[in-house]
Amino acid sequence: MRLAGQVAIITGVSHAGQVGFALALAFAREGVTLAICSRSAERVNARAQELRAEGAQVLPVAADLTTEEGAQSLIQQTLAAYGKINILVNLAGGLTKYMPSDELSVADWDAELNNNLRSTFLCTRAVWPVMKSQGGGKILNFSRAGTVQGSSPLMLAYNCAKAGVDALTVTFAKEGKNYGIYVNAIGPGLVDTQSNIASMNPSEEELNKKWVSREVIAETAIFLVSTASDGVNGVTLPVQAKGI
Repeated sequence: MRLAGQVAIITGVSHAGQVGFALALAFAREGVTLAICSRSAERVNARAQELRAEGAQVLPVAADLTTEEGAQSLIQQTLAAYGKINILVNLAGGLTKYMPSDELSVADWDAELNNNLRSTFLCTRAVWPVMKSQGGGKILNFSRAGTVQGSSPLMLAYNCAKAGVDALTVTFAKEGKNYGIYVNAIGPGLVDTQSNIASMNPSEEELNKKWVSREVIAETAIFLVSTASDGVNGVTLPVQAKGI
């Protein structure tokens, strides 16, 4: 098992057909003890039950990670339960504001940046002293495929939030290198989540050539949080479809 004996927090574990649950299941199969988080107590408890049915040891935490209190609660509950935190995966967020940029309200802007960038900052800051005192750790953020120059239209707040995640990843990586803390990110293309498939209805050929599987994302994540990636730091690794 590649992650045996490690304690990992994964945020954004809400629905069974999404990336967060796929990561949690893959991590558990590699020997991780888990803490998972979602805003919804009902959803995170349901995912925990499903993971326990697969043999995982898992702590469900319901928290709003856009608040300092929520982020601190997640870290402290995990530390109280397990005594250490080796891995933090900042997955919470996603694209919710898809519209012409001049129609984006301040509330829309704030919500998208809070969900994607503020939550990543708050959770990273909250776990930082824990990892420093332990002598190291791995933090994995989620960005998006392509550079700033490849930003798609109608996604202004999301694009800006993910550009911020890239900058946050590099900055924390440089600050953490003297403490044995590695900080990297995955930049996924279009992922085969249940919600994406339901909304876009791709053909089998499109799925095979243009979409990224949750299993590939999970394998990349395992690499970046395991000792196999020691020496990789401050990188946003693009993970795109075979046909790209």
